[in-house]
Amino acid sequence: MTVPATVAELVREFRANGRIVIVGASLAGLRAAEALREEGFTGSLTIIGDEPYEPYDRPPLSKQVLKGWVPADHTKLPRLREVNAEWRLGVAATGLDRAAKQVRLADGEQIPYDRLLIATGTRARQWPNPDEAALDGVYTLRSRDDAARLQKALAAPPSRVMVIGAGFIGSEVASVCRELDLPVTVVERGSAPLVGALGGVIGEIAAEMQRDHGVDLRCGLGVSSLEGDSGGHVRRAHLSDGTTVDADVVVASLGSIRNVEWLEGAGLASGFWGVGCDAGGRAFDVNGVITDSIYVAGDVARAPHVLYEYQFLAMEHWDNAVLGAEVAAHNMVNLEPHYRPHLLLPGFWSGQFGVNIKSVGVPPFGDEIVFTQGSVKERHFAAAYGRRGRIVAAVTFDHGKWLEYYGKLIEQSGPFPPPPPGWDQPPGMKPIPAEFPQPGVPTAVPDVVLTGHDPSERRAEFRSRPR
Repeated sequence: MTVPATVAELVREFRANGRIVIVGASLAGLRAAEALREEGFTGSLTIIGDEPYEPYDRPPLSKQVLKGWVPADHTKLPRLREVNAEWRLGVAATGLDRAAKQVRLADGEQIPYDRLLIATGTRARQWPNPDEAALDGVYTLRSRDDAARLQKALAAPPSRVMVIGAGFIGSEVASVCRELDLPVTVVERGSAPLVGALGGVIGEIAAEMQRDHGVDLRCGLGVSSLEGDSGGHVRRAHLSDGTTVDADVVVASLGSIRNVEWLEGAGLASGFWGVGCDAGGRAFDVNGVITDSIYVAGDVARAPHVLYEYQFLAMEHWDNAVLGAEVAAHNMVNLEPHYRPHLLLPGFWSGQFGVNIKSVGVPPFGDEIVFTQGSVKERHFAAAYGRRGRIVAAVTFDHGKWLEYYGKLIEQSGPFPPPPPGWDQPPGMKPIPAEFPQPGVPTAVPDVVLTGHDPSERRAEFRSRPR
């Protein structure tokens, strides 16, 4: 038998009888399982999740669920095809033995694998003082249970809501509060809402938008402590300028933490920024060597991107989870030269205060911004970000139909300022500094992270949102 025939037979044998384990009953985990079956994998498939629920949709949690339009338990993700998997739900993965090819579970069981997909995603960063975090009325928002509890609290209703952090989650929560006619105070350590994600120029527009809708927005401040009553319910917050705010619901929107602790000691390139992998989803070991049997997808994956000087990106986006899972699944059941790259152009959307905010590319990679279409005054515009004479990102407020146009320019490394479409151009299209915070300046912790080649280096950041 020739070498190519032998290799082809090995691939067929693995597809028929191999063992694949997916850790993370998430959007990425589900779509990877579906893609594996679509690719012809008929072997053993196990999906492990620490929550007791099958994968569910996260974007509605900070919008429709909080408004009371949709119950939190009605957010289950639709199945695109039968996955025929063994579901191990409500039990967390606690360790990985790469030599024995086994995943250790919290109940003591060890699950063997031939190939493993890590799709453990992120969790909400808790309020740092454990006693204050345990007060009734203090919430985070990431999971289905989080959304159900917070929705019930908002429906009570509270006398005032305090949101700590004005990234995308915090801003969306504040928007829901105003739609429910609830008084809300937002405290943001940065100079403006969304400043880490979109820069100070857009941040000031977001700040005006919040204040116009009645939000008590306080920027450049932190919360020093939370105070509860004798019954253990939060009643007020003490701010860094010495003032206090009375509130009986507090939402800590402090960013996310990537779920990598269970990989400690496994010898993978895992840490604060996620699990390092190549553009095909194959995980790096601690020495930067590609592994043959471990793949990564979704929020926890951290891979180099050709459009951003091969810096490593960690992206907490819906499309990244879906498309990254599909690429990883394909590569898990194929060999070279049939590997595919995952080179998604990042993008996000957020609905808040009656405005649909959408972006494509990585705005913090840019250092300049230019308004290219529409009206800032009417909050109906498009703007592009540039770096070294080329366009690297774009953002729109109620102007999302043009994102595809800007996305194509970014993919082609088009010039900055970009040539705008032939109409709806504002007067005086002149680039100005985008006003992103300097590294180390406290802002929201991110949704897209450019980390360079040094995992300890902090370059740029976006805020996360439920997915």
